[in-house]
Amino acid sequence: MEIKGRGALSNREGRYARREVEPDGDALDAALLDDDAPPALETEVHVDAARTIIARNRSPDIGFSQSINPYRGCEHGCIYCYARPSHAYLDLSPGRDFETQIFYKPNAVELLRAELGAPGYELSPIALGTNTDPYQPVERRLRVTRGILELLLELRHPLTIVTKGGLILRDLDLLERLAADGLAAVMVSVTTLDDDLKRRLEPRTAGPKLRLKMIRELAARGIPTGVMAAPMIPGLNDHELESILEQSAGVGASSAGYVLLRLPHELKQLFEEWLREHYPERAGHVLSLLKQMHGGAVYDSTFHARQRGAGPFAELLQARFDRARRAFGLDRHAALNVGSFVRPAARGGQLDLWSR
Repeated sequence: MEIKGRGALSNREGRYARREVEPDGDALDAALLDDDAPPALETEVHVDAARTIIARNRSPDIGFSQSINPYRGCEHGCIYCYARPSHAYLDLSPGRDFETQIFYKPNAVELLRAELGAPGYELSPIALGTNTDPYQPVERRLRVTRGILELLLELRHPLTIVTKGGLILRDLDLLERLAADGLAAVMVSVTTLDDDLKRRLEPRTAGPKLRLKMIRELAARGIPTGVMAAPMIPGLNDHELESILEQSAGVGASSAGYVLLRLPHELKQLFEEWLREHYPERAGHVLSLLKQMHGGAVYDSTFHARQRGAGPFAELLQARFDRARRAFGLDRHAALNVGSFVRPAARGGQLDLWSR
């Protein structure tokens, strides 16, 4: 059942659930007769009692070694989000629970300061927004992401951000200062330029016009800004690839990337359910193309293959991207400054003689 402003059509249990709840179809039908629209689902925010803040990455097809996710779950409601299955670890559904049960780390800055000050800390850029978006709606009042940026600016630590949230424009002051010292780069995720597809695919995200505005304003402040055309869904939005890159370059993007749709674990069923509801005439074709790109399955979790796929369609998509990236000059990737980090003093310890 579709609920306005939410992406998932159901709340199927996660793979670790100890019980399974089946909705009463007759009761739901009766409720809809009394009220034309299903009831709205409110967002609930919970404290994430985290003990650490930096996640380390060892995947060979990911271009960063450490990341921070200020939030677990994401209110944006993107039906394709590969992070949805992570809610199963909380005994929650990767469906509607993922977009309505949001966890945040109120001690994020304290944890980060301690980890950056640890004697064995090895410096490399910290990536924000690798799992769930650091600029989702609750950030407006919780300000966890802003607190992290303030600390990284204080310590002159390099960072990257991937987002589709317009709230990033609130933090232009911090990002401009970071970028002036070569400490920040941003990728804005642009999935589609079609407002109707965006509304169905990612209901609570910034619209296409606002995303292009985000690129324009970030670039105008001297912040290296790229476009991430992601995910590319064959038969649904892949025909927009060149337009996304062209329009992004036109407003100041200097680099580009793309990722093929990924459907791990429960996400396979959630996405197919959504696809057959919203685009029944295309569903079979989209799923067929995905299977062609993944050796007969809709998803292959093998490193490198999971991001690009294989076979003729995958090769064509890669060739189209390479050609468009060259044509629109989207190959100017920023090199981040890793030489000015000021390690925080250990609590109760002596300050570094050379700290600035």
